[in-house]
Amino acid sequence: MVRETADLTSAERPKRAWAYLATTAIALSLFAVAIVVGNVAAGAPREADENTSAHLFQLAMAAQLPLLLLFLTMADWTRRKRVIFFLVAQIAAAGAAFTALAWSGY
Repeated sequence: MVRETADLTSAERPKRAWAYLATTAIALSLFAVAIVVGNVAAGAPREADENTSAHLFQLAMAAQLPLLLLFLTMADWTRRKRVIFFLVAQIAAAGAAFTALAWSGY
């Protein structure tokens, strides 16, 4: 019988926290990609001073470091394949964000 997330006991919830941390970090990278692509699609001109989008990109990328460190410390290393999958997905998503930034020329 499969248990729903709502049925997890308080002792089981921290065991899954590492997966939520990794998912949040990946979502922040995708948010950063969306910021860059949105600016390019909207035709936002390059500015001498940084605008709100640049600050949001920087915050989204900087917020990933503490999440990644928490993920690495809380991960269930008995499930190595899943941990490595999340780690590779995070690195790929962050790489996509920086690639989009370099491609856009901002």
